[in-house]
Amino acid sequence: MNKFKTLAPLALMIALPSLGFAQEAAEAAAEAGPVAGTDASSDSIFIFNSLLFLIGGFLVFFMAAGFAMLEAGLVRSKNVTMQLTKNMGLFAIAAIMYYLIGYNVMYPLGNWSIGTDETGGYLGAFGVAVLEAVGVTRDTADDYGYASTGSDFFFQLMFCAATASIVSGTLAERIKLWPFLIFTAILTGLIYPIQASWKWGGGFLDSQYGFLDFAGSTVVHSVGGWAALAGAIILGPRIGKYAKDGRVVPMMGSNLPLATLGTFILWMGWFGFNGASQLAMGSVGDVADISRIFANTNMAAAGGALTALILTQLLYKKVDLTMVLNGALAGLVSITAEPLTPTLGAATLIGAVGGVIVVFAVPFLDKLKIDDVVGAIPVHLFAGIWGTLAVVLTNGDATIGGQVISIIIVGVFVFVVSAVLWLILKAVTGIRVTEEEEIMGLDMAELGMEAYPEFSKG
Repeated sequence: MNKFKTLAPLALMIALPSLGFAQEAAEAAAEAGPVAGTDASSDSIFIFNSLLFLIGGFLVFFMAAGFAMLEAGLVRSKNVTMQLTKNMGLFAIAAIMYYLIGYNVMYPLGNWSIGTDETGGYLGAFGVAVLEAVGVTRDTADDYGYASTGSDFFFQLMFCAATASIVSGTLAERIKLWPFLIFTAILTGLIYPIQASWKWGGGFLDSQYGFLDFAGSTVVHSVGGWAALAGAIILGPRIGKYAKDGRVVPMMGSNLPLATLGTFILWMGWFGFNGASQLAMGSVGDVADISRIFANTNMAAAGGALTALILTQLLYKKVDLTMVLNGALAGLVSITAEPLTPTLGAATLIGAVGGVIVVFAVPFLDKLKIDDVVGAIPVHLFAGIWGTLAVVLTNGDATIGGQVISIIIVGVFVFVVSAVLWLILKAVTGIRVTEEEEIMGLDMAELGMEAYPEFSKG
């Protein structure tokens, strides 16, 4: 035993340099990439790609809870149940409309690289059912290509639903339930898929203008923002929001802890939103890229939140929590168009600009008397535009002309079509509750139930 104790330090001294050399060798091997002959099999690539879509999809699905909690916290207590109902309804409608129409519109036959099925794999379940009804059968083995069509459908559906969630918060506290849900059906079944096909479905924005939008600062977020802006203008502000003397009357949210929880849920879900938009996890390079996307996404959110925190302290002498929450979200929206190519420092700065945009855009909208209850227009539209333009700062393949013209085309299309649809709904069904119902609160007026009945008067 004594002999062992004497030799042990010597052995350790000999082993330590060897361990250092081993670590250096491992790092060199990692930089060199996979050893020849060890490339992933097609089975493994298929599995990992499909798994990426599924994991990313359920992270983005959880963002639906984030939107619901954020909106429930930022509206007054008399309208909380309505916001929760709208969020449940819009997600269910988005799922069905994207299944019936949207997926097929967004990815026309032959325009998408996932799957090899020539008889309906690109059409979604509804298209397959139609083909089978007329005698065209489908071999499930044909779906065995880049990734499963089911996993892609699931992942893309979550983006579609997120677009509708953006509209919900802006129009809170004065819009009728059913006209809003009808609008959601058109938005998710046609408006969103049509413009998304122009980029992600191999359409003209991608092929002719070289438009780059990695995970949807424009394709998802600004679309929701444009639809919300059109609705807010036509719907008008809440009663009492803008006084006759020009003052803006604060209408504080009912539950800031709930709004904060919703923001953190959205922050977490964004790792799936951006990370899984890599669309591949079957190689060492893909996994390294996903890791960078996660890190950049997180830093952009931090940059946006901190900037909003500092700016509100400087401008208002007190920190505004709601601005900090929206600053984080604006940072996330800003980095969504290109979360891979920036450095960590650049990602932080891109997100920080998003935070600046929110702090100044919220009072700007109030000056225009555009009532956005949760601040979704500054976060998703204004920061979405900024993020799309910022792509040119870090991605050499982007051109300012291609980015600008694509933003304009998508914006004009979505705003005009949304405005026409809102006007039709206003003429046919009416889109706003009565003054009496608005004062009472939509929970009791439209639904007959309260979110916090123990705290109601009487």
